[in-house]
Amino acid sequence: MLKLEGAVIRKGGFALIADLEISPGAKLAVIGPSGAGKSTLLEAIAGFQPLAEGRVLWSGADLSSVLPGKRPVAMLFQDGNLFPHLTARQNVRLGVEANRKLTAAEEARVTEALARVGLQGLEDRKPAELSGGQQSRAALARVLVQSRDLVLLDEPFAALGPALKAEMLDLVAELVTESGATLLMVSHDPADARRIADQVVLVAEGRAHLPAPAAEVLDNPPPALRAYLGAG
Repeated sequence: MLKLEGAVIRKGGFALIADLEISPGAKLAVIGPSGAGKSTLLEAIAGFQPLAEGRVLWSGADLSSVLPGKRPVAMLFQDGNLFPHLTARQNVRLGVEANRKLTAAEEARVTEALARVGLQGLEDRKPAELSGGQQSRAALARVLVQSRDLVLLDEPFAALGPALKAEMLDLVAELVTESGATLLMVSHDPADARRIADQVVLVAEGRAHLPAPAAEVLDNPPPALRAYLGAG
């Protein structure tokens, strides 16, 4: 279980409060107005943004002082963070280890991850030689190969067209279901949230609210969300 206990996240003059529990294997969309702190919440869970107060716990273990790379978290940012001078395979290898040669078993994991996201035959191409969708698949393969319990997505498919974005969301849902990972995804699109999430966490007015059923929140949005969703 992921738990934010009395968490206060401060970023400049902004503060976000979070007291919530997320069950293992849940798929959540993090929604709310622009600038409300959705990405900041994910950064705090991943360890890129320190807590001013409170704790982040996973399965009872306090992660608050644990470095990002040592947390059970894989995070995919908006731009995918692929290194342009490396091939797709080399980029995915970084998800396993950056500072040494991989073992045969680890190389097999990389090959399997690339195949799983549909990049077999394209492993030796650099990002500039890949389409936008293929770049997203390479970035997702790097997340997949890490085999982490928590997968955090900060709108990595926002630049893709509707059909391709839907395809990537379906692939993510399939992969995390297979692995049993817990998924949190920042979304500005209610259709994306409905497509992938069982629950939503509303971030608004300085607070991350408790998880609630996605359909319930999106069909009858609270006042803080109505104007944002164009619901009246």
